[in-house]
Amino acid sequence: MSTLPRIAVTPGEPAGIGPDICLNLAKHAFDAQLVFVTDIQLLRERAQMLNEQVTVIPWDGTTRAHTPGVLSVLQENMFTSVRPGELDVANAQFVLNTLAVAVDACLDHTFDALVTGPVQKSVINDAGIVFSGHTEFLAQRCEAPLPVMMLTTENLRVALVTTHLPLREIPPHITRARVQQVLEILYADLQNKYGIDDPAILVCGLNPHAGEDGHLGTEEITEITPAITELRARGWNITGPLPADTLFTPRYLDDADAVLAMYHDQGLPVLKYAGFGNAINVTLGLPIIRTSVDHGTAMTLAGSGKANANSLILAVNTAIDMIRRRR
Repeated sequence: MSTLPRIAVTPGEPAGIGPDICLNLAKHAFDAQLVFVTDIQLLRERAQMLNEQVTVIPWDGTTRAHTPGVLSVLQENMFTSVRPGELDVANAQFVLNTLAVAVDACLDHTFDALVTGPVQKSVINDAGIVFSGHTEFLAQRCEAPLPVMMLTTENLRVALVTTHLPLREIPPHITRARVQQVLEILYADLQNKYGIDDPAILVCGLNPHAGEDGHLGTEEITEITPAITELRARGWNITGPLPADTLFTPRYLDDADAVLAMYHDQGLPVLKYAGFGNAINVTLGLPIIRTSVDHGTAMTLAGSGKANANSLILAVNTAIDMIRRRR
């Protein structure tokens, strides 16, 4: 690219550590311009509280210059003042407004990617707004039929067939069509966003021991295997279904580019154990690039100066890499 890419950053929950770690970004140089979609007063107040020597200015809407120590803000007004560590339903809509503005600006190519800080789902729901998570909100805003959540850390990528569902509701969603569609999205984005020409993907079974030939469940036989067989017939390098308790071992992972888990707590505990704080969340299947942190709002750390910005820094750098690799 002849000019610096431009990335929208949303801090997320204003009472959490999102503003803190966004201010930390000002200490680092990036091969991109970062524009923070939030209330300028929020960042200024948090900078003063943390004694951060950061200049927070309105973004003029045109420049692509990047200056360490300076944060450019696309203004979105809060509904009430913020006290770190204290949730307030009055600002729930503000959080969603920042996301909506940032997504729309990515869709119209004002920004080249979106990086998001952590949100607090509970306070948004307590405000009477139905919200199950970033992934679902972004998909609806982008009119993407099937978003795929993937977390990544060094040498490990884990994507999910289902995301924020209670355990009892998961099996009906493990269908041949859904598994195949998720694999198609995962395969395409490993090529387009990661530059992997022939991705090798491992697929978890749903049940213990991948169903034990039908003795511990039949979803592997009726749904997962047929989806894999269809895609392997295209020449794709997909292996499974494998028992999740043995798939996450070097014997399998050393030659894999990604793992597809059937549900949230099947794959993500392993990834977060391997790289918590040095991992990120990526949403696949969107018409925009979106990366995010691997952690929550950490309310008890907000305003303390103890928040770790490593995951947000990694999310920004990953977004930059994806922009430059984009096909």
